[in-house]
Amino acid sequence: MSEDQKNPSGDSTGAPEPTKSRGSNSRSSNGRGSGSRSSGSSSSSGRGSGSRSSNKGVITGVLSAVVILAAGGGAVAATSMVPEPSGGTTVDVRQADVPAGRALGVCPEPARLVNGTVVGTDADFSPVSTTATSALNAVVLSNPAGTVPGSSVASLGGDTVARIAEAPTSTPTPTVGPPVLAAGVASISPVTSPAVVGADALGNEQASLAANLSYSAADGDLRGLASTQCQPPGNDAWLLGANTAVGRTAVLNVSNASETPATVNLELYGYAGQIQAPGARGLLVAPGTTRSVNLGGLAPGESQLAVHVRSTGGPVAATIQQSVLRGIAPGGVEYLSPGAGPSNQQVMSGVDIQDPAGVKALAAKAGFADAVPALQIAVPGSTDAVVQVSLYGANGERKIPNGGVVTVKGGTVATLNLDGVPAGSYTVRASSDVSFLASSRVTRGVKAEDATDFAWSPSSARLGSQHLVAIPREGQRSLSLGVPEGRGTVSYAPVTADGKVGKAVDVDMSGGTTSMIELPEKSGGSVVAGYVVSASGDPVYGALVIGKQGRTDVSVVAIQDAAAGLQKVPVSLGY
Repeated sequence: MSEDQKNPSGDSTGAPEPTKSRGSNSRSSNGRGSGSRSSGSSSSSGRGSGSRSSNKGVITGVLSAVVILAAGGGAVAATSMVPEPSGGTTVDVRQADVPAGRALGVCPEPARLVNGTVVGTDADFSPVSTTATSALNAVVLSNPAGTVPGSSVASLGGDTVARIAEAPTSTPTPTVGPPVLAAGVASISPVTSPAVVGADALGNEQASLAANLSYSAADGDLRGLASTQCQPPGNDAWLLGANTAVGRTAVLNVSNASETPATVNLELYGYAGQIQAPGARGLLVAPGTTRSVNLGGLAPGESQLAVHVRSTGGPVAATIQQSVLRGIAPGGVEYLSPGAGPSNQQVMSGVDIQDPAGVKALAAKAGFADAVPALQIAVPGSTDAVVQVSLYGANGERKIPNGGVVTVKGGTVATLNLDGVPAGSYTVRASSDVSFLASSRVTRGVKAEDATDFAWSPSSARLGSQHLVAIPREGQRSLSLGVPEGRGTVSYAPVTADGKVGKAVDVDMSGGTTSMIELPEKSGGSVVAGYVVSASGDPVYGALVIGKQGRTDVSVVAIQDAAAGLQKVPVSLGY
């Protein structure tokens, strides 16, 4: 067990240098792409949105005839005469098309200090940053015929901020042969408030959309790098990695981009079990607004905190702004994003590990117990989970010094430190016969006197066809791809700022390995804004690892699910 478990007032982090492409063979192929506000406060702009059913019963009368027969002094009563019910007729099950809706990605606001933070007089330790920058980068992919759907960036209240692409006057039908892809691209900097990236459906199929919000600062209490993919709204999400111990601040931001009010309930899980917190239920989030909750007010002193966000009414998007302050020295900032839901297996890529000797020496210093790479596990049910953890690096599986097996009590959160593992980029796979959730912590910086930063890699689903990944325009960007077993092939094609989709590169990967692919700043003379990523073969998992040259900054973003195509539902008619 980690120090996080032993000491609920433990800390949060630093992290490793990005690595160049390794553990993979690449070849070129034809283009196919196959802030916060105080607890319970509300902010941002507004706007405003039953079905009934009736059942009819058919009453069938029953005609009874009683015939009295006298025979030999005996009487016989004839049984009631009930007519046979008419046979019901069932129509064959048919598949009905589901109209595709507008694709949405909700982006949080840039990292902000909690209200009430006192501004000091020492410029070296001022909580307010003078170098903070933020940027929102959005990419919308065309259909196979090259038609980019109407798309834009708007405020939560619906006001247009930037137009990505105008709505097409017609939608050409794709022809036989390789797809001819194009894209709409937009970049906004600086970002001052939450935003919504939206794209219309094309041909009754939902548009493929991705957007990335990044924040960076070289000074102030929120020094470090934070990045997140703008997420589609929903009614159920899990976030791991929150920390409310001394010097740690976790602010949950819940945004409602719909026209319907949302009522949000929070379930909080810590080291000792579920936390019953007054004020965690019945949180109203009005249409077009963000509600911010300082989790330290609901669950103080929790060094490992999992948050289950559930909403009724309007769907919401939720992220946690997590920051660390060790005394007066900043220790990093990150957005915690939702990962995969409870399952018997969780996989995380982009887990970069630094020099183990340096990590061990740093963790031994007061206040740095959480400045080590780790796997956090939450078990929402009542049954204990015995979790087997495996690490896969560039050269195959790596053994975890403590054996890689951890037992987590039902309804609790536990942390397994990954210290002692050789430096490198890894994919982490955890499995159990009990459903659980998981996220991996990445740290950078091995000297207490220097800046440190941290990131969390949430668990993600396996890669399939045509995932769209938006990336920041600046800094170091790498794709971390892992194949726990078998063999897989990954294809990735750049999307540039001028809307072109370049030629794809294929990477063949052996099972049990992880490849770190450094991404270029430009392709064909134009700045790269994103990538179209596809995978085939055995399960492949991926993440985007972001850093800054010459700094310990780090952020990890899991690759989101691909856009859904034409969907159908079974319809059965009968009487």
